[in-house]
Amino acid sequence: MESINEVLEFYNAGAEKGRLEKGLGKVELYRTKEILKKYITNTNNIIYDIGGGIGIYSSWLSELGNEVHLLELAPSAVEYAVNNQSENNTFIAEVCDARNVNRPNESADIVLLMGPLYHLQDTDDRCQVLNEAKRVLKKGGLLFSVGISKFSSTTWAVSTYGKNNNFLDDDIYNNMIENELSSGIHIRPKEYPYFIAQAYFHTPLELQEELESAGFRTIQKHAIEGVIWFTPCLDEKWTDKKSRERLLNIVRRTENEEEIMGMSPHFMIASSK
Repeated sequence: MESINEVLEFYNAGAEKGRLEKGLGKVELYRTKEILKKYITNTNNIIYDIGGGIGIYSSWLSELGNEVHLLELAPSAVEYAVNNQSENNTFIAEVCDARNVNRPNESADIVLLMGPLYHLQDTDDRCQVLNEAKRVLKKGGLLFSVGISKFSSTTWAVSTYGKNNNFLDDDIYNNMIENELSSGIHIRPKEYPYFIAQAYFHTPLELQEELESAGFRTIQKHAIEGVIWFTPCLDEKWTDKKSRERLLNIVRRTENEEEIMGMSPHFMIASSK
């Protein structure tokens, strides 16, 4: 419960506002949409965006002609999402714990879990979330689950993002990544208050096994940012259309490669009920 309170505090404080509009977040947003569009090819779907934050994806999917329900833990995120809707994206938004979804059995065509599974450190809690997703999904419905890589803090420290800091020389940071590498459990040090709140970091195979244990059939695993995220001068290259397309071509060609998928900060697993 203590870790959930930290997660709630983290997102109530506005952690998601603007995150996907700058830096590596722009790559995450672009690629997440690109992957979802591979599967969501028609309109008029009933979509539950569980743990959907401030509604970035709910808004987009609603504008595409779907009935979208943003079901989010943080009240301030729900309020922000509602206040920023337009007449083209009138999704439903309400406060909800992913472990207890207030929706009928077999009522959704698609469920997004793009947050809850990496913010619950307890295996039983994650199983409860998956059981709820399975309960509300129609037979044959699609589930999109996102994990944060077990290796993300480590690769961050040894990449271009670590060049102007002392992560590798800091015992506190190194103790954090030692714990993540051995157990998957991310505990945010008090010395790094801007880091993501308490979390559980998966390997792609581990998350796949959790999904399949809950009864879902794996369709495909996708790296989201892939191996391009540590590209030097990424912001400048992403702004240049030709350079961006070359980067995207690299990640598209390698997004399903299990051997390097753990190098991606985020990965998505598409599965079905």
